[in-house]
This record gives sequence, C-alpha cells and structure tokens, in this order.
Amino acid sequence: MTIAYAEQNMAKRNFIRKPKRRRHGTSFWDHEYAAGGGNLALSTDPGEDLEKFTRWLGRQKNIESLHQGARVLDVGCGNGRNLVFLAQEFRIRGTGFDSSTAAIKEAKELGAALPLSFSVSSMAEPLLCADKSQDLVLDMMASHFLDEAGRTQLRNEIHRVLKPGGWLFLKTFLRDEDLHTERLLKDYPAKEANTYIHPVIGVPEHVYFESELLEFYEERFIVHKVYRSHQHRSKGKARKRRTISVYLQKDPYQ
Repeated sequence: MTIAYAEQNMAKRNFIRKPKRRRHGTSFWDHEYAAGGGNLALSTDPGEDLEKFTRWLGRQKNIESLHQGARVLDVGCGNGRNLVFLAQEFRIRGTGFDSSTAAIKEAKELGAALPLSFSVSSMAEPLLCADKSQDLVLDMMASHFLDEAGRTQLRNEIHRVLKPGGWLFLKTFLRDEDLHTERLLKDYPAKEANTYIHPVIGVPEHVYFESELLEFYEERFIVHKVYRSHQHRSKGKARKRRTISVYLQKDPYQ
C-alpha cells in the first residue's frame, strides 16, 4: 500500500458528513418563503376552493355577496395570495396575519397596490379586530396546527369578530378514508387524539373526522355547504392528502 493511498483511506475514515439542518415550526416556513426551501409547492395563485366559494356565494338568493369595501380577515395568510385575489376581484379591504416573517414580507409585496394590511402574529393570540367588524374570515389550512384549546379559542374569536350573517370559509385536512393520515398517526403520534407530529415541520397537526369537525363548528355557526376532495386514493393506494371545505355563516340575528 502506498503512503498516498493510505492517507486517502485515512481521510475517508475521518470524514464526517455534516448533518442536514432541520427546521421546525416558524423557522421552517421562513425558509420555505424566503429561500424557496423546496418542501412545498408555494404558489401566488388563489386557492381553487376559495374561488369556488365566491362563485357559490354569488349565486345565492337573499344572501349578500362580497361587495366593494367588505372586510375580510385571513388567519394564517401565508404570502397573502387569497386576500390579493379577493381585493382584485371584489375590491374588498383585507387584513392578514401569519407567524412567518418571510411570508408576511412576500404578502406585503404582492398586495402593495391594494387596500390590504399584513402583520406577523400568532393564531394562538386573540384576534386584533373589533367585535362584529368582519364580513368574511378565511381559515385555509391554518388552525389545524393549534391544540384543542387553541382551536376552540380561535373559533370563538372568529365568531366574535364576524358581523351578524358574516361568513367563515374553512379548509382543513380530512381524516375519513385518508391513508396518509392513518400512516402519520401511526408513525408520528402526538398526545392529543387525531393528532400527529408532522415529520418535516416538527409540530403537532390535528386532522378531523367530518363528524367531529361539523359538531365542533355547529356550536357557533350555521353550516351551509360541505365539499370533500376525492383524489386521495387510486386502486387502494394513497394519493393526495384529503381535504374538506366548509361554508359557515354566523347567525344573522346574533
């Protein structure tokens, strides 16, 4: 064995690969938005489910649709894409907040020319809106990161800030028949029922059965419409995560 070959083998044995840095919670989202982390496909297009909701709302008789100057709050707004869509299409005035500083920076850039305001805040805190001040609240893939107490507080806060007859558009993960969810609950269980620790983000994530979800929100809201995604299985195997969208209204007489 030559000296050079021996030194090369020694170098290989002594080389220690630097572990890849893991980011959890807010730092994960900051990295996704600021550096294009690549774990998620982040878009600036509005959510198709929200567009569907606005079309449905516009078809309803005796129900006021979105109008110029309507107030909309987006909890966990990400890069603000859904408020930007509503401001451009319906000329609403909107407020959005998110725990990610990088997401809010992008939201301010996207909505710079529109009557929108964005700030860094947590869903776990009381909403900084006056009672009965909002026409519509968006909770799109956001509140499932909260624990049971946090979800209850946010639901009650949304009810407080909505005007009588105001709307909550809710989209979240659905457990019914979703094979991805069953695997996550088995492999990464959390202390709370129907909750797992997300293997990438490293935070708890709650997944509802439809019956559980509707029972929870019917305590405060009128349920008008429920849509469930249907591309979660193919030939008995898991495909996309399953989601549910619910159109909820605050009692017009409250």
